[in-house]
Amino acid sequence: MSTRKISMDSLCVKEYKDQRSTRPHQLPIYATSSFEFDSMEEGIEIFTGKKSGHVYGRYGNPTIDTVSQKLADLEAYGTGLNAYGFLTSSGMSAISTIVLSLLKNGDTILTQGDLYGGTTEVFVKVIANSGIKTLFTDLTDLDATEQILLSNRTVKLLYLETPANPTMRCIDILQISRLAQKYGVYTCVDNTFCTPIIQQPLSHGIDFVIHSTTKYLNGHGNSIAGVIIGHDEKIKKQIWTTLKLLGTTCNPWDAWLINNGLKTLSVRMQRHCENAMSVAQYLETHPAILKVNYNGLPSHPHHDIAKRQMKAFGGMLSFEINGQLSKVIQILNKLKFCSMAPTLGDVDTLVLHPATSSHLNVDKARRETNGISDGLVRLSVGIEDVRDIIQDLEQALR
Repeated sequence: MSTRKISMDSLCVKEYKDQRSTRPHQLPIYATSSFEFDSMEEGIEIFTGKKSGHVYGRYGNPTIDTVSQKLADLEAYGTGLNAYGFLTSSGMSAISTIVLSLLKNGDTILTQGDLYGGTTEVFVKVIANSGIKTLFTDLTDLDATEQILLSNRTVKLLYLETPANPTMRCIDILQISRLAQKYGVYTCVDNTFCTPIIQQPLSHGIDFVIHSTTKYLNGHGNSIAGVIIGHDEKIKKQIWTTLKLLGTTCNPWDAWLINNGLKTLSVRMQRHCENAMSVAQYLETHPAILKVNYNGLPSHPHHDIAKRQMKAFGGMLSFEINGQLSKVIQILNKLKFCSMAPTLGDVDTLVLHPATSSHLNVDKARRETNGISDGLVRLSVGIEDVRDIIQDLEQALR
């Protein structure tokens, strides 16, 4: 008896066999929410951990996993460490996922007062609801930091940005990691400003690195994602479990866009650094500017720390305009070439006023104590012809 063929209606519905005959030169986008098993036995083996394999997009995806590993290899390059990476839906989800993976009710995060405003907010307004406290201090004062670690044994994580957003304050990564190891505390560095091209915290003993890949790693302002990178295998499964259950996973399209951006990362960062140095030197001599925060300038208080742990000085800087908020707004409104946008790390030059945007919801006293005044302007220096950037600043400040 002959077997009946499936109908045309069913043929429309069914997935056809992948016709790939040779390996694609570029990483494909695996736009699928789930993956098929060849048998029940294979599914059981994967779900029980006896065999590795993809099952569901929230648990992992070939595009996402490939880019995650590339980022991990970049951060661990030359260290001899076997690093792993987890792409997340944003830089903020990378922060919340690593914190909730490592800490529990009653634990404390020790961090700095001049964090990115969103990080400060997530610590005090969201993470705090899980019973995890945040203690702010000056992490450049190593003696004071050690006294806190000695007296407060609930501190389980040292979280730092270096250079800080937007003051460009640098923290000695090696000394902080040594302190943390002495007291059995995890360390995590937000390396968004530098990328592994400029700074590799893992090489200085740091446990975890996070990035908002939205910024320099992608570099073109067309994707939002984050990444967590570590090398402690004991914690790897814990992070993955938190990631998949919180649902903070990246998607294959954004992962693919990051991969495209990474191909020019090294050459972009070189140009960003060169341009930022020229702009910083110009601003430092301008009579309307009270202060320039750029680690490449010998006048920056943490210039020597930056020289020790950074291969270059990056594309980010901030400067303080001499005048009231109304004057600052008037000057920024005169910019024609530089764009006003609440992000950084794109190929074009971007201007942000922290007090009225990224740090708007941070306590004003804390903000001003840490050098984030109403006159402070953050500049993400692009890769354009630097003469055009300086010309625009000049006409706005005139």
